[in-house]
Amino acid sequence: MMPVISKLYCSSSQTVLGVRRRPHMVNGGGFVVTDCSGQRVVFKVDGCGIHGTKEQLILRDGEGDALLLMRRKGGMVEALSIYKKWKGYSLDYEGLQTLVFSLKEPNSCLVKNNGIRISIEPRAASNKGWDFEIRGYFPDRNCSIVDIRGNVIAQVGVNKEVEKLMESKDLYNVVVKPGMDQAFVFGVIAVLDYIYGESTCC
Repeated sequence: MMPVISKLYCSSSQTVLGVRRRPHMVNGGGFVVTDCSGQRVVFKVDGCGIHGTKEQLILRDGEGDALLLMRRKGGMVEALSIYKKWKGYSLDYEGLQTLVFSLKEPNSCLVKNNGIRISIEPRAASNKGWDFEIRGYFPDRNCSIVDIRGNVIAQVGVNKEVEKLMESKDLYNVVVKPGMDQAFVFGVIAVLDYIYGESTCC
């Protein structure tokens, strides 16, 4: 198992979860994650519109309790950097924040060959300086979160029948491999959704 937020969100078997995007007028956008039957809500992501805070997202469990706060660093240093950096903080029942991951998004054509990379915090001794990267293109709903050894730990895809009926990417699924922290996976997906200006974006 690889808990990042909590082992409560790690399953011993592969899990398929459905994602349904919300329009901006509902809770500021974001999306809802359900089990494969579509009956049980597993996670919710509030778009930044609900809090009026740009570049800040919240992942909640099915009961609505906040699990993870994702925030993009700002300021002049960030504007001049070749990367934009996001920080993911786990939230406990008292509201205390603990940094659990950081995500680097290329901010310049100078680093166009480097994809989006994620580091687990506190940093483990990794030669590459990162633990996971995004391969593929999220807006096409065809991408993976891959570990440093090249193993796919989560895959974003679209059911072809649904895509034909809907002619949109508002419904898609995510396959999470056994032992991987599903809350962490959907925290990363929330940031991707924001980066590409989709349902979580203001």
